This record gives sequence, structure tokens and C-alpha cells, in this order.
Amino acid sequence: MANVVKGEQLYEGKAKKVYATNDPDLVIVDYKDDATAFNGEKKGTIVGKGVINNRMTNFMFKKLEEAGVPTHLVEELSERETLVKKVSIVPLEVIIRNVAAGSFSKRMGVPEGKELLTPILEFSYKNDDLGDPFINDYYALALGLATKEEIDTIAKYAFAVNDFMVKFFKGVGVDLIDFKIEFGRTSDGTIILADEISPDTCRFWDSKTHEKLDKDRFRRDMGGVEDAYQEMMKRVLGE
Repeated sequence: MANVVKGEQLYEGKAKKVYATNDPDLVIVDYKDDATAFNGEKKGTIVGKGVINNRMTNFMFKKLEEAGVPTHLVEELSERETLVKKVSIVPLEVIIRNVAAGSFSKRMGVPEGKELLTPILEFSYKNDDLGDPFINDYYALALGLATKEEIDTIAKYAFAVNDFMVKFFKGVGVDLIDFKIEFGRTSDGTIILADEISPDTCRFWDSKTHEKLDKDRFRRDMGGVEDAYQEMMKRVLGE
């Protein structure tokens, strides 16, 4: 799409910058190497993370589109930049859990690594000032964060994403423990998958060794963070 021109910066988040274009329905996302954890309390840099997260997200979004999940992806412009449909993000963090880990293990007293009998869908209210509190459908409806139809659509797509990704990652020797995704509304109100799918937003464990191949290595000061991200890119993209 050679006629798309990059304009002013609209937004800078913890992991990405977003730029306007000459098309009001399209924006450019630029992935950064900055890393944060615990709602921004811990900060650092993971060298090459932006490139890996950009390329891996686009690869997975293409696969998910083929599996029937609409996404914001339009075109990868460079190693770090991608043209996407402009959306207003639904202020819900959507979490799917297949295996107990992280905050779920702490909250529920379930040991990390315990396989859950069924995948769990969780919502958090996307609000850094409040620490992204855990909410349910009724909160979302009462606060006007989403309509019943939107919540049903988001849940349907979230489970479809999980079904596809569990099988896909198993095929490259990785267990998908849990992940966080976000959805947006296009200008006509259509709900589509937005944000990213990467070692920043998913827990990936090696199927045989259970070695962590994701941002937990940064959160927990385990070392080998860059290597883990590179390993995931190698497995996913075959590079």
C-alpha cells in the first residue's frame, strides 16, 4: 500500500507507538524494545523484542484470519512497523487460561503447572491507575464497557483463538499456558482482534522441559530473556 503516508504520533504505550496515516481508518503501529511488568512498576529493555513481537503477531493474525477470527492486520511495513485498521479498544483485557500459572495460581491457591479441566475466560478492566482489576460480564455491562452482544462476540472469538493456538503451538513443541488479548471496534462498530500475540502477552512453556519462553523470564529475573524470545520466533516462523 504505497500510497499510505505516516503522520503524527497519536499514542505511546508501554510496548508500542501508534501513528496516524493519510487514511482515517488506518494507523501504523511501531513496536518498541521497552519491557514493563507489574503495571509498569518494573521497567527494562529486551533487545530485539519489537521486531520479534511485530513479526510474530502478524504471522499469528494471518493464521487466525484464515481460521475465521477477524483481526486489525492490514500489512507488515517493516520489521517493526505494521499498518492496521484503526479501532477503539474495548477496555477489557481478555485472558484465557489452560494451565494454572501466575496471578491465577496465587489467587486460587493452585500450584503452577496444574492443567485446568476446561479453559477459563477472564476479564480485567483495562485501567492502569486501578491495576487492571478483575471483573465479570455484569461489571462490563453495568459500567458500559461493552454490550451483551459485544461480550458474546469477544468470548466466541477468544475461545476460537485458544482452540487454534493450542494446536498450533503444540505443533512447534510449546504448551500455551495462558494469554491476554484485546479487541477493538472499527468505525462501523465491528468487533475485531487487535493488539498483539507474542511472548509479551502469552505464557509459553517448552512441551518437554517446561522451560519458560516468555516475559516471565523478565518478570521473575530468570535471565535468558532475549534467547527465549528468539527461540519462540525460530519455532513459530521457522527461522
